[in-house]
Amino acid sequence: MFPALPVPRAGLAVLTALILSACASGRELRDERGELGDFFLAHAIVVAENATVGPASRRAEPEAWEKVLTEEMRRRFARYDGDTLYHLGVSVDGYVLAVPGIPVVAAPKSVLILGVTLWDDAAGRKVNDTPHRITVLESLSGETVVSSGLTQSAEQQMQNLAQNAVLSIENWLASNPDWFPPKPEAPGTATPAEETTES
Repeated sequence: MFPALPVPRAGLAVLTALILSACASGRELRDERGELGDFFLAHAIVVAENATVGPASRRAEPEAWEKVLTEEMRRRFARYDGDTLYHLGVSVDGYVLAVPGIPVVAAPKSVLILGVTLWDDAAGRKVNDTPHRITVLESLSGETVVSSGLTQSAEQQMQNLAQNAVLSIENWLASNPDWFPPKPEAPGTATPAEETTES
């Protein structure tokens, strides 16, 4: 469920964190995260039929959310070519797609809330028993600083949110490196100990 606004003191830290997270954009892929080791994404499954639509939001079909998030997971995780198979299950729990508002006075922001579960293919089980909750805002830009409801279509807002959400998923996986076995050393690659011995 979406928190009631205005936010009292107790929720100020959370709101501040969300605003700061809007600065991080998932558009750029950058280097793969070494913490994911021998990771390979075999299947990405997204469900959105039970998503809660927040107040004053444009509406999006569940299939549209499923498509944009699945494509973004494929784009981001295609960089990982390990041999240990994992699956990601994602539920869209809620969202707000900003509608045109009054600039400065009432400039709504787009929000996406997900629940994420990682599955280990070889073990045939969930890695995290309880879905990990991810909440992201749209990235700040010249188009969104006033309100993306004024400058972007619903599809553009969804793409922006999907990119940031999947970046957050990657960061969450990287924060748990013990879940992933390291990548095997390439044949003929000397370890630091071997290099010291040879020299």
